[in-house]
Amino acid sequence: MIRKLYDWVLHWAETPYGSWALFILAFAESSFFPIPPDVLLIALAISIPAKAFRYAVLCSAGSVLGGIGGYIIGYQFMDLMGFRILNFYGLTDKYEFISTLYNHYNAWAVGVAGFTPIPYKVFTISAGAFKINFPVFVFASFVSRSARFFLVGLLIFVYGSGIRSFIDRYFNLLTIAFFILLIGGFILIKWIM
Repeated sequence: MIRKLYDWVLHWAETPYGSWALFILAFAESSFFPIPPDVLLIALAISIPAKAFRYAVLCSAGSVLGGIGGYIIGYQFMDLMGFRILNFYGLTDKYEFISTLYNHYNAWAVGVAGFTPIPYKVFTISAGAFKINFPVFVFASFVSRSARFFLVGLLIFVYGSGIRSFIDRYFNLLTIAFFILLIGGFILIKWIM
């Protein structure tokens, strides 16, 4: 089943909608959606390695704009939507601790969440709720998300079809590793907080 999903995602690179799908997924993941855009970014870039940086730009732009959407949710709609999203990830009781992180680390908290498998959406919503400096938030989001997605784009651009052969050969192992990292990010947030 996962293999079919992988092949379906790779198919997006052959359609005129692949770029839009990547942008929308990156936007949604940064504010409320649980699945990271890296999967589609990798699939699209592997299908057409020459466009790896173009896809990284789209993914970065969608992610930063989605992060701004998450910030707005926290800033304006915390009671209506923000707490529901945090509750979905089991972090409602850690709300005050996240405030402490922002008071001490501000942009660094956003930057670490933006680059690592830690769920970025939790930090975008919290940034708005705690009203951290908006330009600092946007800058930290831009730097960290761009670094993450351009690193993926660079690896695929340089190694191209070799990466695709590697992924095809070790797909099951890579899928397990990806889900472990994703779940580990959620556990790390709960454990640290």
